[in-house]
Amino acid sequence: MGIEEKLPSGVLLTTVEGVAGYFRKASFWPATFGLACCAIEMMTTGGPKYDLARFGMEVFRASPRQADLMIVAGRVSQKMAPVLRQIYDQMAEPKWVLAMGVCASSGGMFNNYAIVQGVDHVVPVDMYLPGCPPRPEMLIDAILKLHDQVQDTKLGANRRAQIEELENSALKALPTSEMRGLLR
Repeated sequence: MGIEEKLPSGVLLTTVEGVAGYFRKASFWPATFGLACCAIEMMTTGGPKYDLARFGMEVFRASPRQADLMIVAGRVSQKMAPVLRQIYDQMAEPKWVLAMGVCASSGGMFNNYAIVQGVDHVVPVDMYLPGCPPRPEMLIDAILKLHDQVQDTKLGANRRAQIEELENSALKALPTSEMRGLLR
């Protein structure tokens, strides 16, 4: 006799993590960080033709304290990097970052001292979106892939715990003299 036979019809079984993941993915509030031509494509995605409201992203938030997804659209200069980090630090946990375009992902064609060669040097990135500039359809696809990642994230798992775990496992694998050099 299986569990299906004991439950009345219309009863749904799930976990708290499953429900929380579903609600988190269905209510992203993006903080815009549009810096170049990719920002125009990001704004187009919020318009009526592509309508991000279908995915629970009705309003791009101007306040980082109300946002949980930062879309970095375009190249990040060395002068803008501390501002980007400050906005990221003001966002509440859990938070995610999407690097939109080749400039945000790797510096693009701007291989010089003034442009950060990848926004991952400033903030941890969850999703990279290639292209110069990427089309709105590509941004929607990246957001949907990020939705899948968010829904599968365990409740209580945050970036600091994941980073500390990675650092601890990497430090345990190194000899003692190398660890001292890394910790300086």
